Amino acid sequence: MKIFFHKNFEKKFNKLRVSDKKRTRECLCLFSKDPFDPILENHPLKGRYTDYRNINITGNLRAIYKFLNENECIFVDVDTHSNLYY
Repeated sequence: MKIFFHKNFEKKFNKLRVSDKKRTRECLCLFSKDPFDPILENHPLKGRYTDYRNINITGNLRAIYKFLNENECIFVDVDTHSNLYY
């Protein structure tokens, strides 16, 4: 799986705590091998994020992405659950 990052994702990623950056990298590595690994809790989103999907990074940290095709995706946002969905 080829992964691209929107500049919004990169900006928010750079503001994360060191431990959250490390966990995000681990999850993205796992995602590149198997996007639907149960650990990631990958699921589709609704509402303003229709056509996007979400993976869980930590208990409260989420990453939002969209498949571009079957071999490529772009991560567009990373933030806490409450900041993303409320």
